[in-house]
Amino acid sequence: MFDNLFKLKENKTTVKNEIGAGVTTFMTMAYILAVNPSILGAAGMDTSAVLIATCLASFIGTACMALLANLPFALSAGMGLNAFFAYTVVLGFGYTWQEALLAVLIEGVIFIILSLTKVRESIFNAIPLSLKRAVSIGIGLFITFIGLQNAGICVGNSATLVSVVDFTAKFSTSGICAVLALLGTLISAVLYIKEVPGAILVGILITWMLGIVCQLTGLYAVDPASGHFSLLPTFAMTDFSKIGLTFGQCFDVDISRGELLNFAVIVISLLFVDIFDTLGGLIGIGAKAGMLDEHGRMPRVSPALLADAVATTAGAMLGTSTVTTFMESSAGVAAGGRTGLTAMTVALLFLVSMLFAPIFTAIPAFATAPALILIGFLAFCDVAHLKLTKENYIEVIPAFLCIITMPLFYSISEGISFGVISYVFLHICCGRTRQLNALLLVLAVLFICKYIFL
Repeated sequence: MFDNLFKLKENKTTVKNEIGAGVTTFMTMAYILAVNPSILGAAGMDTSAVLIATCLASFIGTACMALLANLPFALSAGMGLNAFFAYTVVLGFGYTWQEALLAVLIEGVIFIILSLTKVRESIFNAIPLSLKRAVSIGIGLFITFIGLQNAGICVGNSATLVSVVDFTAKFSTSGICAVLALLGTLISAVLYIKEVPGAILVGILITWMLGIVCQLTGLYAVDPASGHFSLLPTFAMTDFSKIGLTFGQCFDVDISRGELLNFAVIVISLLFVDIFDTLGGLIGIGAKAGMLDEHGRMPRVSPALLADAVATTAGAMLGTSTVTTFMESSAGVAAGGRTGLTAMTVALLFLVSMLFAPIFTAIPAFATAPALILIGFLAFCDVAHLKLTKENYIEVIPAFLCIITMPLFYSISEGISFGVISYVFLHICCGRTRQLNALLLVLAVLFICKYIFL
């Protein structure tokens, strides 16, 4: 049965290899079950509902990848995209999380349409490679900044805007949490360097366990008034009725006419990041798996993109941010995964994970912060692909502006705007208009209009 459905013999693999690869992939990306509720919880969403929605959306998306594309790729709520949802759209622009879910839903529907046409290739080809790299790098810095804030290491300061926390002022609460986050980051880095399976998830659990030890020995003081709750896990059954707090809430909104243009910019930004994040992930993992042809193209990429789009649409209706293909799928590929059976294994594991929702949602922010910081580093590694030479300044200066504005302006969309506008401006002023295309010019004009009229 498995061979007929997933063509195991044709891909020179076995059921044992595929299931083992699926478990490996799940272990490397299971941290999202702790991190995503923490990030979306900052936007006012119920963390248990978010975790259940994340599990269901991951199951739907990954199962679609298995059945439609027969590829060993797993999907879940994308890092960076969830930060954009919570910290930029909701906390930054002032939209409700229900309105943000509507933006994700619209983006998902548009992505479905683009996945059924050739438009997605046109958009992908219109954006220069340097800016594609810059978006990934900038998101990495943005995620790292959020991790430092969630850990309480980076705090507000009236003189310099931000500074490091005073570890001794409130050592039994914020101080010890910051220390544990730093220690957890170093432990996670060591585990990742040593290629320990599920290093990021293991790092989260170790940091949490150290926090529990600190609570039991009195180093950590429980103080609900300041947001420092008990670190001891609860083993209650998952309350599946919580999904009702987010399911279908994307339809219960009313965007005013005056906000339509700004809302459209948010949808476009989500679509932009999702398209390049998905295509970049598929190409990167496909290359590691030896699935690309001599032209660098990957077979069955269209159904893979469709699976991603369907997952995003379903996730918005369930109550989570944009779902995308995870680069951690490369761990399963390295373990021998070659077909959709690997993906189906991951999908089923996400479904089972719903039973442990109370444990995942009890993990404190300082324990998930190391994961954000390390993931930020992994995204930042793309800077090695930028040619930092004087002859290439016309490419890397816009890339730099795109990268640096994301964390400093606390917005992924602002980074994209600055990158596109500066790229077009420099190429026009330096007589390099042949390197520009009509779609890129249109995007630049739209971003400029946003700053003038909004």
